Amino acid sequence: MPFYEYACDACRVVYKTRHGMNEPGPDQCPKCSSALRKVISAPSLNTARYSSPTEAKYANLSESDEIKKEKALQKVYETIWLPEGVKHSPWDRD
Repeated sequence: MPFYEYACDACRVVYKTRHGMNEPGPDQCPKCSSALRKVISAPSLNTARYSSPTEAKYANLSESDEIKKEKALQKVYETIWLPEGVKHSPWDRD
């Protein structure tokens, strides 16, 4: 399943979640109940053979530049992962 990002402009929070392409995503912010908008983000393409997207993001930065960049990004939007909804109870029998 792909990852999707939804932003709440009132709270300045980005929610990351996973769901199927045909399934609806969250429509309200869990914190303030305002409307969420879907964020269009670039796909994670690993063309340089980095072990993770984070490694690729900071490959050409010094450690101090990396810390500065992260602090600047965190001032704009907070990122929160939303867990997937439970489809069934493990105790239910089919």
